[in-house]
Amino acid sequence: MAVDDVLQEIMQYYLSQGMARQMSFGQRPALLVIDFQKGLTDASRPAGRNFDAEINNTLVLLEKARAKDIPVFFFVIGYDQPEVEGGLLVKKLPVLADFIIGSDNTKLDPRLKPGPQEHVMIKRYFSCFFGTPLAAMLNFLQVDTLLIAGCITSGCIRATATDALQHGFLPVIVSECVGDRAPIPHKVNLMDMQARFGEVVPLKQVSEYLDSISQK
Repeated sequence: MAVDDVLQEIMQYYLSQGMARQMSFGQRPALLVIDFQKGLTDASRPAGRNFDAEINNTLVLLEKARAKDIPVFFFVIGYDQPEVEGGLLVKKLPVLADFIIGSDNTKLDPRLKPGPQEHVMIKRYFSCFFGTPLAAMLNFLQVDTLLIAGCITSGCIRATATDALQHGFLPVIVSECVGDRAPIPHKVNLMDMQARFGEVVPLKQVSEYLDSISQK
């Protein structure tokens, strides 16, 4: 049986168990772009992969968000002292020891050009909420919906979406704007996030949602 067929069967089972209820988007979204940094988006680097399609789709999403003056946050993963600040994560993923703050690995992909009012923040672990002021900033801005783009679907995207829900923000994972190292983890995690704690939606639907809100 093909992977897509298996995932559809699992989703039907989840629905029969009272899971995967659709949630309505709020009226005060923010956009979070996660780990589209040179150490991950340059396929010639040890931890890198080609995310050209996902970045190009994210550029479309950024244009839509900026047209509505929606808050935009960029995150990169990086360390001053990897073995200390990264702890067991760097021990498990030693490639991250090369992600030194200020190095090329921690610089945003050059196709992403943050605006003067957009935040570029550093995290040490998977979730953008862990050890950062993100939740407090979103609360101050009265955000209720968090649009999520970036990589890696099965890692930092999933962890951030989980924490978003637990902090009271609806996580909306924009399907064409997130990517993984391999297609199966990507598909499985998109399905599972939809079932358990978020809304996984196509870019077209998110664009229509942004067109419909009055925030500006």
